[in-house]
Amino acid sequence: MEKRDVNISFYKAGNGGISNRITLPKKWVEKIGITPENRAVEIVLDEENNSIVIKKK
Repeated sequence: MEKRDVNISFYKAGNGGISNRITLPKKWVEKIGITPENRAVEIVLDEENNSIVIKKK
């Protein structure tokens, strides 16, 4: 298992709302088979463990 510390970016949208993004290491995305053509993922909020899990569909 690899670990990296990253920051979440916050953006103010034109309608006044705020959205956020996180950048994933390219190597990790490639390792699980995500490509520009096959980029569907499932994200799961695990409140019990205070974590977000990303899985390739």
